[in-house]
Amino acid sequence: MLYEANHLRGYDLTGIDGAIGKVREFYFDDRFWTVRYLASDSGDWLEGRQVLLSPRALVCVDPAVRCIRMDLARKQIEDSPHLSDEMPIDRQFEDDYHGYYGWEKYWSGPYMWGVGDYPSAAASPYHAFEFTEQKSELENRTPWGSSLHGTHDVSGHRIQALDGEIGHVVDFLLDEETWAIRYLVVDTRNLWPGKRILIAPRWIDRVSWSETKVFVDLPRETIRNAPEYTDGCPVDRTYEAALHDYYRRQGYWVDEGK
Repeated sequence: MLYEANHLRGYDLTGIDGAIGKVREFYFDDRFWTVRYLASDSGDWLEGRQVLLSPRALVCVDPAVRCIRMDLARKQIEDSPHLSDEMPIDRQFEDDYHGYYGWEKYWSGPYMWGVGDYPSAAASPYHAFEFTEQKSELENRTPWGSSLHGTHDVSGHRIQALDGEIGHVVDFLLDEETWAIRYLVVDTRNLWPGKRILIAPRWIDRVSWSETKVFVDLPRETIRNAPEYTDGCPVDRTYEAALHDYYRRQGYWVDEGK
């Protein structure tokens, strides 16, 4: 199931023993384009600090009651490493954070979640064998220097095709199993009569964060004629297969064995 980030923003976050807050933001890395933390608006409960929740503790998304359930107690969250609202999420904080919860660090291996492609190790041991074979080499490698970005902050970034701009980012489609960003929702109506279309992070050539611009290796005309995306429209595998066939790209589900 894919969810729009804008739709999930404002969902209630609940833990084992009560309310945690509401979803305020999603922070993702610019290597795998995967959500690493859900940021909660906790009101007066933990005022002055960011409340960050990893998908590793996520139980389920319940759209019927606009709620995301976490396998964490309020006391656990209260005693977790602190990060003020003004501070960026740096690697030292992440080391402390993952160490506190006893979680595998997502940057500890070559796959989306370190040793595998899912936030929960129990969800899929998909790449466990390959990781074991490469572990000694990985332990000696230079740590990946990916930065974290908020979906709200990246909304509005312009999309640069091979032959000019094509629109801007308005939303993100998140995979509830892996918490990967599967697609950027791009609005082209500022430049053409236009429509909303989907661009996969895999088709991004590079991002200039200073210019707030995303470069894709596709021509404008190809994107102009791409299948239209309507807000709230279910994006099932049939739609995705047709989209990838149009762009002549292999689906991510093939590589991930889904």
